[in-house]
Amino acid sequence: MGFDLTPLRTCWLLLALIGAGFGLRMEAPDATGIVALVTLAVWCLAETTVRRNWLAFLTLPAMALGIGCALPLYLFLRSRRIA
Repeated sequence: MGFDLTPLRTCWLLLALIGAGFGLRMEAPDATGIVALVTLAVWCLAETTVRRNWLAFLTLPAMALGIGCALPLYLFLRSRRIA
């Protein structure tokens, strides 16, 4: 059980640290929302290509409506069975 930092895990950690840094500032809701959207976009791209669940790419245009729409939509699309 090691602490292997693959490029994707490094990206998650970096985005989490950036989100924490923005969360300490007064503009937190806007800044953390942007970090959350970027994190979801990277996650969606990485996992969709691995799982070949191409329908989940519908999450990317849904991000224009905000994280409150895009994240639940992605989780919904991700939860379906892959043939």
